[in-house]
Amino acid sequence: MVKLTKFDAAEYLRSPRHMALYLDACLREGGDDPAFIASALGDIARARGINYIAAEAGMTKAGLYKALSKRGNPSFGAILKVVRAMGLELHVTVQKRAA
Repeated sequence: MVKLTKFDAAEYLRSPRHMALYLDACLREGGDDPAFIASALGDIARARGINYIAAEAGMTKAGLYKALSKRGNPSFGAILKVVRAMGLELHVTVQKRAA
């Protein structure tokens, strides 16, 4: 019998570089799904420490959990605060389109 355990990405996000790569991959794969991106930010917040990220972003712990839940709908301003609190930056590049 195979024993399965629930995968938790936060357990593997051990450095800021891993967190940045994870968020970048989620932004690429998530398409237009804001809940997917919010959930990815939640994974990173849990890896860094919810209390720390909430304090750095000027949010309550409950507010951060709510904003980054799958049902959350955080404002873009809240997303920017959370990303900065995580020690990350957002960058924009030109899309690569298939010819």
